[in-house]
Amino acid sequence: MFGKIRKAADRLRGACRQDAGMVTSEYAMGIIAAVGFAVMLYEVVTSGQVRAELAAIVKKALSARM
Repeated sequence: MFGKIRKAADRLRGACRQDAGMVTSEYAMGIIAAVGFAVMLYEVVTSGQVRAELAAIVKKALSARM
C-alpha cells in the first residue's frame, strides 16, 4: 500500500518540477523579435506622411472650441 502511495507521490513531484518557462535562447529570440517590431513601428510613425497626419490630428484637437 505504501509503495503505491510513494510511487504516486514521486510521479506527482516529478510532474510539478517540470520547467514550463522559456530557456535563454527563447528569451533572446523574443527580445530580438520585440526590438525588430519596435524599430518597424518607429519607422512607420516617423515617416513623413504619418507624421503629417498626426500633426494634423493634434492641431485639430488643440483648435477645437469647447
